[in-house]
Amino acid sequence: MTDFRIGHGYDVHALADGLRLVLGGVEIPHTKGCVAHSDGDVAIHAVCDALLGAAALGDIGLHFPDTSTEFAGIDSRVLLRRVAALVRAEGYRIGNVDCTIRMQRPKLRPYVDAMRAAMAEAMGVETDRVSVKATTTERLGFEGREEGVSVSAVALLYKA
Repeated sequence: MTDFRIGHGYDVHALADGLRLVLGGVEIPHTKGCVAHSDGDVAIHAVCDALLGAAALGDIGLHFPDTSTEFAGIDSRVLLRRVAALVRAEGYRIGNVDCTIRMQRPKLRPYVDAMRAAMAEAMGVETDRVSVKATTTERLGFEGREEGVSVSAVALLYKA
């Protein structure tokens, strides 16, 4: 029998003028970026939490606290590589990950394939194991008012 594990991740970051916007390992041209200790890649942070949750290894804050200078400004793909290694060390393989980015602007469709490729590379899996979807909130809530961005993610791990 195969041992399957499912994890869920969720992250939110405020947006502010003049900061870089990095989502799914891809820098996206925009007037606003995520306020964060790291590079603010809210998509990768949610995926990390989904992977860690599936393996019952805690959350991203446990492994990479925002109080540590080691992680100040860090490229979140580095964090995702480390999380994937932790998952593999527990004997699990990544079946797939799926994330949904909620953000009013900019339109993210032109960047989805690059995000899938960047996250797949960081996790050491094929691109077809990574799904990225983007949606607006029809101008509702903090995402719709362009005050922030939120991402939810799920991950499937398996051990044969």
